[in-house]
Amino acid sequence: MSQSNFSRPGAIDLSSLRRPPAPGGPAGAPAAPGAAAGAPPAGGASGSYVLNVSEPTFQADVIERSLQVPVVVEFWSPRSPASTALSQMLAKLSTEYAGKFLLARIDIDANPQLAQAVGVQSVPLVIAVLRGQVVPLFQGAPAEAEARQYFDQLLQVAVANGISGRAEPVGPAAESPEEEEPAPNPRYEQAENAVGAGDLDGAIAAYEELLKETPNDAEAKSGLARVQLVKRTQDVPGDVRTRAADNPGDVEAQQLVADVDLMGGHVEDAFNRLITTIQVTAGDERNAVRLHLLELFEVVGADDERVIKARRRLMAALF
Repeated sequence: MSQSNFSRPGAIDLSSLRRPPAPGGPAGAPAAPGAAAGAPPAGGASGSYVLNVSEPTFQADVIERSLQVPVVVEFWSPRSPASTALSQMLAKLSTEYAGKFLLARIDIDANPQLAQAVGVQSVPLVIAVLRGQVVPLFQGAPAEAEARQYFDQLLQVAVANGISGRAEPVGPAAESPEEEEPAPNPRYEQAENAVGAGDLDGAIAAYEELLKETPNDAEAKSGLARVQLVKRTQDVPGDVRTRAADNPGDVEAQQLVADVDLMGGHVEDAFNRLITTIQVTAGDERNAVRLHLLELFEVVGADDERVIKARRRLMAALF
């Protein structure tokens, strides 16, 4: 099973691109055996087929279950926007396949030994386990249609190996009051509904309208930056990374590769690329790269340590 060089996100919940809690808090803590994943299927449907897996539960939740049903294992990190975006799509697909496979989610920050044992170099990474054996699936965040192809092929391999069972639904885990999601702000309802429907242009227009009313609305700025990032990375030319490597002054190529890196969770690589481009350009091109970098800062979050460090480097590059 192979994949294209770049992720091409489809209709996803862009709220998942908000900067997640730091590792070690509730989102990074290992779940109890059989706990439902923190990113539930769209619509909050009961009867999830998603498990949060930790080092103590890996044998029971992955290896032993794989004797009866395919287990799709998603290695993710709350530091990776692409990971949290992909999690929403995988949870949705696990419900649609209705027990033909289980989705096991492993936070590599909370479970570094598992990540090391598998050889995880970057996230998101998705593999499958059949009868205790690893089947590679994909690295990065493919479009939903492409992910379906991977799962359909996986199920064919499973049947060929005598695994045709269907998993029982896993009930959603009870949440403590501290972990409950805050009520959605109706101010952003139009934009968020457009995102949920896959209407990126509609979401962009809604966020821009909010910013006309309130130019300093941080939530609207961040939302607009996230949607624009996903739209820009939907159709990426296959040669763009080669173009960027061959011509450091190709602003369009450098910006697009930085976008792809950010979607893939390589935040510092994206920032470093644009700061380097600022150093080798001038005039309008230099300013365009600066503004693009500021958009990516909005996606990651102003108080993220990587953004703070990159701002210092940006100031040094400009002055």
